Amino acid sequence: MTDPTPIHTDALVIGAGPVGLFQVFQLGLQGIHAQVVDVLEQAGGQCIELYPDKPLYDIPGLPFSTGRELTQRLLQQVAPFKPTFHFNQQVSQLKRQADGRWLVATPEQQFLTRTVFIAAGVGAFVPKELKIDGLATFAGSQLFYRLPRPEQRKGRHVVVVGGEENAVDNAIALVAEGPHQAASVTLMHRRDVLQASPQALEKLAELRTNGRIQFITGQITSIATQGDRLTSVAVNTPEDQTLNLPLDALLVCQGISPKLGPISEWGLAMERKQLSVDPATFATSAAGIYAVGDVNSYPGKKKLIVCGFHEATLAAFAAASYINPQASGVLQYTTSSALLQQRLGVETNAASA
Repeated sequence: MTDPTPIHTDALVIGAGPVGLFQVFQLGLQGIHAQVVDVLEQAGGQCIELYPDKPLYDIPGLPFSTGRELTQRLLQQVAPFKPTFHFNQQVSQLKRQADGRWLVATPEQQFLTRTVFIAAGVGAFVPKELKIDGLATFAGSQLFYRLPRPEQRKGRHVVVVGGEENAVDNAIALVAEGPHQAASVTLMHRRDVLQASPQALEKLAELRTNGRIQFITGQITSIATQGDRLTSVAVNTPEDQTLNLPLDALLVCQGISPKLGPISEWGLAMERKQLSVDPATFATSAAGIYAVGDVNSYPGKKKLIVCGFHEATLAAFAAASYINPQASGVLQYTTSSALLQQRLGVETNAASA
């Protein structure tokens, strides 16, 4: 349920991908603290979810970086500004208030903010659902698309569906020694080839040898229930056999896909499912709301991370003027500005002398 007490802030950033994180940094340089909301369970957006270990060659100053490394560097960069992150939450409502601020709501929290920065990329990344008749009824109780909470997996027989790193990592996590260890874990994939890091595959092989994780090749075709409980799934194997697999919980890790979601319902001007912005400020059609990264559209737009960094910079300057119209607006540089270095937590020569 939504917390009825809104968090008051000057800036709310929707999206914790690379552009959203750099938006937090640029706001911090302007002296604006940011709250950050993301539908995923961690920062990084596409970089973490789609290509954590793939190479990026077009980030300024970094001849080579993986998506994971870039995310880690950006988190380190924003650390001095102490942003507050709200993960596993999707913004559902956005409504202007009489005083010009925006009331923004997720299913768990409300925010009352002067400015909003939509850095949602190509949309909110949501798990790919397993389409089996009757299965959706058990979402949140026995059907999960992210690692269940400790009390939801303790002592349970869990089936994990998926063949990529997230599925392998979750299967390993479920059998980890501790008070919340699952009673048994079965990893199932449609093929006998798994795509994960060598370290994860080595650990999985060890756990399979020790009998702590079972691996099955096949696909779920139907479910069985008893009363209001999911009791088992029917699995069709490559040999065209049907296995009846008892379970207490089903964890589906089939990847994610982007969906624009509620953004299209907020009344902002759009073009081809992207938010129209002023390229001088990256303001949308609503005062106090800015859009940066792949979610926006303007003449000459290029969907590159480096372009998103540029957009976040200009949006932060525009927001600073919007929040405080009386400010001088004099451009300062991190190399020489004592104020910016103070905000960054840099220890100047004078202070250290």
